[in-house]
Amino acid sequence: MYNPKNKPPSIGLTATEVSSLWSSYLKSSMELRILEYFYVSSENHEIKQVTEKMLNHSKKNINELKEIFIKENLSVPLGFTDEDVRVEAPKVFSDTFILYFCFDLTNLSLNTYPMAISDCTKNDVRDHFQVNIEFALTIQNEIVNLMLLLGVYLRPPQVQIDSNVEFADNLFYLNGFFGGSRPVNAPEIANLSRIIHRAQFSKMIFVTFSQLAKEKELKKHFSKGRDGIQKVLDSLQEVLEKENIPISASGDYKISNVEMSPFSDKLMLFFINTCLGIFCFAMISQATTSSLRTDIVSKLEEIAEDMKKYYGKSLLLAIKEKWFEQPPQAVDRKV
Repeated sequence: MYNPKNKPPSIGLTATEVSSLWSSYLKSSMELRILEYFYVSSENHEIKQVTEKMLNHSKKNINELKEIFIKENLSVPLGFTDEDVRVEAPKVFSDTFILYFCFDLTNLSLNTYPMAISDCTKNDVRDHFQVNIEFALTIQNEIVNLMLLLGVYLRPPQVQIDSNVEFADNLFYLNGFFGGSRPVNAPEIANLSRIIHRAQFSKMIFVTFSQLAKEKELKKHFSKGRDGIQKVLDSLQEVLEKENIPISASGDYKISNVEMSPFSDKLMLFFINTCLGIFCFAMISQATTSSLRTDIVSKLEEIAEDMKKYYGKSLLLAIKEKWFEQPPQAVDRKV
């Protein structure tokens, strides 16, 4: 009979655990630098409290991860340092934009940590990700409540749902190209509106980073990202506009024109590749698998293909600038 007091024998980290811990460290060190600046530049008391809580959690995360790496005889990643942030830089983002930014960081956590914990077996590793999931849920609840209080929460569309149970009686239910297509269903509305809201935020990130970047090639790359996101918005908003389904938009994605960037080019490119890139791919994949109209699926597949090309270029830029920190790899066992 299993006795919970009997602990399993100590074993080394699996490749999945190493990968997840390494990614968590890079993510936490990036968030730490971003939140250091947000804490200093935010003016609203409640928003400053949110940034402070997230900042302290990132510091705690990094210390815990360092202990695990050292205990397991693994090299501690470099991640991001004091050189990647200028907390004394002038205010760039409005306080509401900072709040949206924090909300986006919690979304990334809630999309990556559950996947990480599901493949881990060591108690200390599972504890690390469980604590992160619980914190992300708690702080996101606080952020959402604050957004509602401030009147800046972007609500998904509300639609009247037919209470009758119905089954599709022919293949025209899937049609979206040749006229006579059915109205979009609730899952399609939910996924499209979610992507559109994310694209609106992402567009302003690209606009801001294209102004802040020092390297000309990076400025051009971020500008291309802005144009690509606008293409996404035009494509998906067209679907909902034809159905007369309104989409809310923020009027406070405000940025200030400043000469001193608070973030290094390396950090901004990493944020684009991880927070915008990985999260967007997950959203597009989910929307594609749950959409049944052929025209919507086609639009999403085209968006995914464009994203692959863009973020492939992002990776090449990071390698070219020697900013790409290689993930841990297996020892060469070739004879």
